[in-house]
Amino acid sequence: MSTATQARTSHTEIPRTTATAGSTGQVILKRAAGSLFVLWAAVTLTFFVLRLVPGDPVTTILGGHSAAPSAATVAAVEAQYGLDQPVLVQYVNYLAGLATGDFGTSYVFKVPVLDILGPQILPTFQMAGLALVFAWAIALAFTLLTVGRGRVLDGVGRGIEVFFAALPPFWVGIMLAVVFAVILGWFPVAGDDGFKSLVLPALALGIPLAGFIAQVTRSSFEEALAQPFVLSARARGLSDLAVRVGHALRHAILPGLTLSAWAVGSLVSSAVVAEIIFARPGLGRSLVDAIINRDLPITLAVVFIIAAVYILVNLVVDVLYRVIDPRTNDKGAGA
Repeated sequence: MSTATQARTSHTEIPRTTATAGSTGQVILKRAAGSLFVLWAAVTLTFFVLRLVPGDPVTTILGGHSAAPSAATVAAVEAQYGLDQPVLVQYVNYLAGLATGDFGTSYVFKVPVLDILGPQILPTFQMAGLALVFAWAIALAFTLLTVGRGRVLDGVGRGIEVFFAALPPFWVGIMLAVVFAVILGWFPVAGDDGFKSLVLPALALGIPLAGFIAQVTRSSFEEALAQPFVLSARARGLSDLAVRVGHALRHAILPGLTLSAWAVGSLVSSAVVAEIIFARPGLGRSLVDAIINRDLPITLAVVFIIAAVYILVNLVVDVLYRVIDPRTNDKGAGA
């Protein structure tokens, strides 16, 4: 290749790279703007739906129907919590509070909502995060060990994946507690005391999720094994493990990453099952208690946190998708 040809090639490649980076940034900004809109919509819908629920918040604040407050007391409480204002004004004030990190005051506990939920956030996210790790570990193990290993192993793998996906988390949690906590005594039955207390609750949530991830990853892995780049890697003399892990797996996990984004939100919102079975603190139990007690500020705050986590994880996965498979940048730029 001549010097002039090389110069022309370099001049054509640099703008293309810059354009790709720019288009990726634009796509991410669009996704971020869309994420903020979805978060606003979730908060708005929850706010107005909760206002339609029968019952008077003032009654909750004053301790229930047995309190029998005077009209003056009711008026004072309404003024203190802003409940004497029109609903639209309450909504605007709530959004203004969210913008400054103020989730309001609990109707039941009479303290700032974050003082109540703050200690509950970390236990829930620890359990959900470990559940996702367990789910991926189980799914990848089944995928790598059974796909393309013959009809028998493939059928066994598929059957176990379907079985796992059909298991209800509460049943898995009870079985794990009975076998590994009560009978074998390997793990604590309940509580929040170190890593060992996290294992069984995380498995209760992670095992059913592993079935879904494994089914999605299996299909992608089978397609990847038939691609020319895998056949080329085998022709170069790479071992079966190197081909599977180093080449096919990278392309097979992309649909699983998308599913993981949904799974994180699902794990956080369904954490109440494991939190109740294993008597753990967390957002799930706080949400159930708040709904039962009609504590609207706590209910709104938990919904906001779960929605924010779900949206943030989706945004991160979208970025990772583009890093792992740059071909999606061109698709996103054209969207």
